[in-house]
Parts: sequence; structure tokens; C-alpha cells
Amino acid sequence: PEQFEGINVEVGQFAIVKRCKEKSTGAEYAAKFIKKRQSRASRRGVRREEIEREVGILQELQHTNVVALHDVYENRTDVVLILELVSGGELFDFLAQKESLSEEEATQFIKQVLDGVQYLHSKRIAHFDLKPENIMLLDRNVPLPRIKLIDFGLAHKIEAGADFKNIFGTPEFVAPEIVNYEQLGLEADMWSIGVITYILLSGASPFLGDTKQETLGNISAMNYEFDEEFFSNTSELAKSFIKQLLEKDTRKRLTIQDALNHPWIKAEKKLEQLKTKRLKEYTIQLHSSIPQNNTYANFERFAHVVEDISLMETGLSEVAGSHHTLQGDLEALLSIYNDKEAWYKEESETARKQLSQIHYEFRKVEATRRLLQEDMKAVDASLESISGKRLNLCTALFDEAGFVAFYFDSLVIMKVNIGYECFYCVMVRQRHRIK
Repeated sequence: PEQFEGINVEVGQFAIVKRCKEKSTGAEYAAKFIKKRQSRASRRGVRREEIEREVGILQELQHTNVVALHDVYENRTDVVLILELVSGGELFDFLAQKESLSEEEATQFIKQVLDGVQYLHSKRIAHFDLKPENIMLLDRNVPLPRIKLIDFGLAHKIEAGADFKNIFGTPEFVAPEIVNYEQLGLEADMWSIGVITYILLSGASPFLGDTKQETLGNISAMNYEFDEEFFSNTSELAKSFIKQLLEKDTRKRLTIQDALNHPWIKAEKKLEQLKTKRLKEYTIQLHSSIPQNNTYANFERFAHVVEDISLMETGLSEVAGSHHTLQGDLEALLSIYNDKEAWYKEESETARKQLSQIHYEFRKVEATRRLLQEDMKAVDASLESISGKRLNLCTALFDEAGFVAFYFDSLVIMKVNIGYECFYCVMVRQRHRIK
């Protein structure tokens, strides 16, 4: 926007945050440029409905512990959120610079986080990405810096009775119901506060593994403990507070009001001094391992899988419902198949015998035909011999009878098809003189 000028503060995968100044008033703000996704097929940028959801939620919020939205602009490629400038840095970085930290100081900051979350939950809004990087200080150069909750990119309004499941957040801080793809609600934020408190008091992360898969497995299995090495100076009240937040059963987990009323938050004179050496090591490791990314990209590769899982669950439910019927049909088909197979075997044996008999009869016919052919050849030879003799006899008669005129029919045998056909050849009338 032309009325603002600024410099880069932070760069993420889909967002750039700039420190800007309003020209007319000189007031400073943070301008968050969110890259819009240009098409449904693209993976770059943020979907418009996600941007609109974040803007809609921020427009509802006005609380001392929640970052405020000043204005919204849009151009061809980006949506620009003009936000309250939170310049004090991250809470954990601030605490890690201290030599030691009392539980009383820790509870003062946790209490501010709880106040901000109570405001969100009163509006049925779940943040879903509470973690050290999103707990900022408005100004660190004051005796008790004010906490500001930032980054509402994953925040959702929880509608009563609505079925809401998703896979998102930062693995180290997500609740078991997210890992297990179960119904989600405001309770997920309370789990994250438990993880944050555990780290704040010990400098160790309760579920962090060497890989994301290991971390998520630890969360699902509730694989954590209060190691004496890290919690030797931590009060039992503090451990009780954490235990009741890190409760897998959402019905037993502390609500925001329960947490605010917990004795560890309300009690005074918590004088135990906690060393911040490990917290410093944790923050160094945290910053060295964080990719240049923002919460929109966390579990981005699962964005389309979630919809597929929902469809698969519906399909599997339908398959399970018809399983017994299908099993009965399969058994019936198998029975029919066995009957048919036995029948075909029986019929095949009968057909084989019949075919064998036909082959036998055919061979007999062939043998008979060959015998007939030989007999016919013999008959043919005999007839030719007889015909020759008759011709000689006729000639002799002609010689003896003198001038005798007569007609003489001679039988000639011709071979046709498998037998013989006879026809008469009429001899030409001849006149002979009697010698």
C-alpha cells in the first residue's frame, strides 16, 4: 500500500513480514504479505478460503494478549494484513538470556498466555498452533513484558456439534487427537500449553524425537516423564499442572478455566529458582532447526490426504456394513462352483467314454470301407474279364451265323462315388454276310 513504507522483518515460505510506517501518522505496524494460491492445482501460495478465515478471525479479536489487526489490503498476488507491531521478540529468547528464572516469574508469563487463550475460547476460537515462536513480547524493555499471541493461520471457530478433523500444526506441540485424526476442539490448545510449560520449566521437550514420525509416535503413546535431571528444582504443583494438561482423554484434560484456577497459577511466593541454561540450549537448537516456513506449510503434504482419508473412511464403513452379506454370497457362489465342478467332471467322463466309442466305431467303418474297396476292385476285374469273353463269343457267333443282323447290348461298369453305375451302350447295327 502506498500509505505505508517499510523494510523486511521475516521471510517465510508463503508470507513475508515487513516493518512498515503509516505516512500520515508515523505509526509503525507489521505488514504480513500472504502469497495467494493462483489455481486449485497449484501448491504454491495459500488458498483464498484459508486467508479469509484468518482475516475473519482476526477481525473478531481485541484483547491485550492477542495481536491486533489494523487493516487489510489486496493486490493481484498478495493479501496484506496490517498488524500491531510486536517488536519484543519471542518469550523463550527473552527468558533464556536470564541467568535463572523463578517459578513465580514463569507463572506470570503462563498466566498471560492463559488469559489470551481464555479470550479466544470464550469466542469458540481454537488457535491450533500455540508454540514458543508464536508467543511474542510487545516490548522486552519493561519490568514485566506483555505477552502477545500471534499467527492465526491455523485458527478455527469451533461450531457446536460440528464434525471437525484435521492434520496440522507443529509436530512437537500437537495434541494426540490431531495425531490420531480424531474430533478436534478447544482442548487441543490446552495440550499445547502443557508442552510449552514443560519446556519453559526444564529446557527439555517432552515428546521431541529424532524425526517427525518418532515425535508423533511419542505423543500418541504418551511417552514422557519428569526426569529428575530436569525437574529437580520444580515444585509438585507445577508438575501437577503439566500432568493435567498432558492428558490424552480430552474429557479429563484441564479446560482454560480449570487452568486459570489451578493452585500453581493462583498461589504466590513460588520461590524455587530454575536454571535457564537448558532453556537457552533449547532455543538455540529450535532456531537452528526451524526452516524458513510459516504455519500454512506445516503438514502441507497432508492437505489433500485428509480429504481422501475422509472419503476412504466413508467407503470402508459401507464395506464393513455389507461384509456379512458379501461373505454369504461368496459362500453360496463357492457351493455352486463346487457342484458345477463335480457335474462337469462327471459329464466330462461320460463324454470321454462316448468319444472313445465313436473313435472305435469310426475305425471299424474305415476298415469295412477298405475291404469294400478291395472287393469292388476284384468285381471290376471280373466284369472286365467277362465282358471280354462275351465280346469274343459274339464275334464267333457273327462268324457262324453269316448275314445276321442283330442288336447287341454290352454292359459296361463305371466307377462312381463309393459304388458303380451301369449303363447300356447300344452297339451300332452292323450287317454281316454269312461266310
